[in-house]
Amino acid sequence: MSIGFGILLFVIGAILAFALNLTVDWIDLQLVGYILMGAGVVIVIIGIVLLARRRRSIATSQTSIDPATGDRVTRTERSAPDDEVY
Repeated sequence: MSIGFGILLFVIGAILAFALNLTVDWIDLQLVGYILMGAGVVIVIIGIVLLARRRRSIATSQTSIDPATGDRVTRTERSAPDDEVY
């Protein structure tokens, strides 16, 4: 989601900076466009870093039957693998 939002900010900023030929007295739209483009790039970089750091989890499920009652018992464990050292 953050990568898509960063791209959206970049595109809106590029439209404001390069495509609009509109002058407003109280705000510089070209500067706002450059600021949005910069914010979009920063958000995309943060999104890529967070995506790369995401840890994968391992789910283990074990089903057995309780000998005393005859009921089925399911046990599920989730764990993250240890980081490998190269």
